[in-house]
Amino acid sequence: MEQEQQSWRIRWRHIIFGTDTTVGRRFDQLLLVAILTSVATVILESVASISELFGRELRLLEWFFTILFTIEYILRLWISARPAHYARSFFGIVDLLAILPTYISLFVPGAHYLLTMRALRILRLFRVMKLVTLMNEAGFLLSALMRARRKIGVFLFAVLIVMLIFGSVMYVVEGPAYGFTSIPRSIYWAIVTVTTVGYGDITPSTPLGQAIASLAMLTGYAIIAVPTGIVTAEISQAMIRRRFERECNHCHLHEHDEGALYCQRCGHELPGQEDP
Repeated sequence: MEQEQQSWRIRWRHIIFGTDTTVGRRFDQLLLVAILTSVATVILESVASISELFGRELRLLEWFFTILFTIEYILRLWISARPAHYARSFFGIVDLLAILPTYISLFVPGAHYLLTMRALRILRLFRVMKLVTLMNEAGFLLSALMRARRKIGVFLFAVLIVMLIFGSVMYVVEGPAYGFTSIPRSIYWAIVTVTTVGYGDITPSTPLGQAIASLAMLTGYAIIAVPTGIVTAEISQAMIRRRFERECNHCHLHEHDEGALYCQRCGHELPGQEDP
């Protein structure tokens, strides 16, 4: 009995997690269709005119997809070699978030509209279509952002201090009479102004306040440029590192085309390459 159960697990693992088989590819393709249809169902239900006519049908369809994805999630946990690892992985968390809103809506009305998060599951398209190059490039950008996280963290902390200062000064200069009723509300104005969003719900009216606002706007342009420079520098460094990682061990040439298997100067095999 246990051997038969193990055989079923292996068979389902090839279907659900595998993309090298015809059945596995068909499963992923059907899953993508179900994801897109379920997201479309939630979007249509939010339109009042459509909801009035087909609200009950859309709600039933929504529950159908939720139950379907719940069964799929349980199956993935059951057939996974390491269920805890899958549950904590990116796709595992996304799969769980794809079903929770419907159940939460039983206690919190309107929570089911968060089911649009199911669109994240479309990222499986990269795996289904074998777009490994795009995944590698996405990982390359992510690694550059991770290396820059401390610099960006320090920068954001400095920005928060600047916002606190601008907000406090404007609260003193303008005051409640002109809409700056508290320091937190003044900080909100500072963030909106410095980020150049400019909602216009709070505006300075005194000459001194307008001068400070002008300074905040100019500061905003400088602030926006800083994180861009940090990330660009990290990406540049990562590109240099990746280029030298593919240095030929024989002639030490490191200028090679993306995906090259052999050195363009001496013809020796490049390091880190596998046979196709």
